[in-house]
Amino acid sequence: MSELDTLIQLLARLPGLGPRSARRAALFLLKRREQVMQPLAAALGAAAAAVRPCATCGNLDTADPCAICRDPERDASAICVVEDLADLWALERSGAFRGRYHVLGGTLSALDGVGPEELNIARLLARLGPEIELILALNATVEGQTTAHYIAERAAPTGARMSRLAQGVPIGGELDYLDEGTLTAALKARREM
Repeated sequence: MSELDTLIQLLARLPGLGPRSARRAALFLLKRREQVMQPLAAALGAAAAAVRPCATCGNLDTADPCAICRDPERDASAICVVEDLADLWALERSGAFRGRYHVLGGTLSALDGVGPEELNIARLLARLGPEIELILALNATVEGQTTAHYIAERAAPTGARMSRLAQGVPIGGELDYLDEGTLTAALKARREM
């Protein structure tokens, strides 16, 4: 197999890229070796060597603990539990949360053979105490709900206060486009005006 075929096959493994998109990306990189390909190769090598998971929360950074865990301006009494790094990054982009995080690395799934031992749950429980608010920011899927329930049961003896993200009608959403589950959740989570 040629180096070009290897490059295309590796690019095709990236999310969102199929074989055709991988060929276009490979062609783009090869046409712009000095401007794009070589700096990208150097950045990939540097990231592979330097970036590692934070031993406290599971975030990725070049330092351990990560910048979020080290930041003295963050509220250490609030821990937001997320499924994966994409969720952490989405919350950080919003700027709405200024506490600490905990990345589980997935959700419980009997069908996929993912149990509590495969997730970062034990380390989360070790971080909890009566002074901590635990915010469960897991997806509103069966697996996310199951994981949230499991964590809530295990965290109860720590005395941590627990909350979940609100669920329901999104900002700008129209009721006739929402599914029944979203509408039901929105009605159950209603509050006084």
